[in-house]
Amino acid sequence: MIYPVISTKNPIFFNSSKIPRNQERCSKLSSFQSRSIFRSFHHQNPGIKPKTQFLNPVIGTNLGEVSVRKGKKKKESLWQQGCQEMLGLCGLGYWVQGFRCFPWLALNFHMAYNLNLNPSTLQLVQNSGNLPMVAKPLFGILSDALYIGGAHRIPYICIGVLLQVLSWGQLALFPVAGQALPALMACVLLSNTGAAITEVAKDALITEYGQKHRITGLQSYAFMALAAGGILGNLLGGYFLVKLPPRMMFLVFSVLLSIQLVVSLSSNEECLGLARSLGPQLSDLMIAISEDSIFRPLTWIVASIAMVPILSGSIFCYQTQCLHLNPSVIGMSRVIGQLILLSLTVLYNRYWKQIPMRKLIGVVQILYASSLLLDLALVREINLSIGIPNEVFALCFSGLAETLAQFKILPFSVLLATLCPRGCEGSLTSFLASALCLSSIVSGFWGVGLAAMLGIRSSDYSNLPVGILIQFLAALLPLGWIHHVPMSQPVEKKRKKGMSKRNRKTRRIGRVVVGSVFAYRRERESDAQK
Repeated sequence: MIYPVISTKNPIFFNSSKIPRNQERCSKLSSFQSRSIFRSFHHQNPGIKPKTQFLNPVIGTNLGEVSVRKGKKKKESLWQQGCQEMLGLCGLGYWVQGFRCFPWLALNFHMAYNLNLNPSTLQLVQNSGNLPMVAKPLFGILSDALYIGGAHRIPYICIGVLLQVLSWGQLALFPVAGQALPALMACVLLSNTGAAITEVAKDALITEYGQKHRITGLQSYAFMALAAGGILGNLLGGYFLVKLPPRMMFLVFSVLLSIQLVVSLSSNEECLGLARSLGPQLSDLMIAISEDSIFRPLTWIVASIAMVPILSGSIFCYQTQCLHLNPSVIGMSRVIGQLILLSLTVLYNRYWKQIPMRKLIGVVQILYASSLLLDLALVREINLSIGIPNEVFALCFSGLAETLAQFKILPFSVLLATLCPRGCEGSLTSFLASALCLSSIVSGFWGVGLAAMLGIRSSDYSNLPVGILIQFLAALLPLGWIHHVPMSQPVEKKRKKGMSKRNRKTRRIGRVVVGSVFAYRRERESDAQK
């Protein structure tokens, strides 16, 4: 019988003395094939004791797979840790941001009842207090470029929260600060400065994190946390106002901010895996804003807010002074509004993203303009003529217009977060927030001017229906240039998982080697038949 010569240089066989222990791992299929070949060889050549050992022909691949698996597990653990940091930090941050309605509800009642401010002055204080929000682009550029302790998001969140603790704590612990209007305005400005810094850092953080890990729609979850905080804040605010003085509500919110500060200080930005920004933020911001895909929708959303004169101060004073609505009713009306906002956000995140953006925004704008007429029904007592009490009507419909105005911002936030260039996440998101805040301030000043022109005062609300009709017509005007809104949201293309050169080479070698094994087996079987 002629025995085949088996060379030790064949890639299938190796000398057993030269095999490292960590290379003795073989797949089940390859082990089964090797045992079958040796059984066939030993059956045909019983006198031969092979001095060689058959190993898996793709040992290198298995070793590579082991190292790749270890690397993947390490990356997955780091990603999970960073995801937990993100959920804890931003989830709590946006929830507290929504809960700000809790002290602000008390502050509005304090100014209306304790300080006896008229509607125009009350609305002027509200809008003037939001002026620090206009400086958000400055805070965004600083957070993009200036690192504090190796991080550029969490330190700014901590600074903003600390400023809010100081302002609300001062109103709670020092009664004099809330009695004089200049001191009250100083505390409000300090609080909103801290809120602006915190909001900029949080918005930039979720934008940067979403782009880094290819997670779209984080803004929807931020809106959900925001709405959840608003629901609880308004719900508890109406109850606390009946039982406790406003100072106690300021103290409760200060304690909540202190908890947020502790959580922020204990968070580690390195776990989020965010890279350092290397570009000039101001020039990158100007280039990004000059793009038509960003400039046109940004112009539309800002103009659609700025051109509507808001009469929030007049409506609030009318409800509390003329209709004598209980604070709990006003608080519950805003709770229902936040519940509607939460429901709309969930529906948008799950179903409405597929709707063309221009169509969706057009429908929302029409609904927003129509909801402004609900205040007209309350002022004209149309609800009483159809048997609906003022409390029930205000409870169900008073906060609907504000809810739709907030929801309208969500698609634009998602759009700009998708189009945001790398390295200027804080700059662009803060510019959007600042532009929206500036448009809200302009809208509020328009409302103050309109109320003064129509002679709307605490003693005379006869022209309030005329102001509401002007609001309605102004809210319909942005539909004339809705073509600035894109038809659909841009979809980020997913990278196809290609095979590296090493994997392609290994797969090709494995295919050749396994093929040679079966060819060798067929050759031995044919020899046996002969």
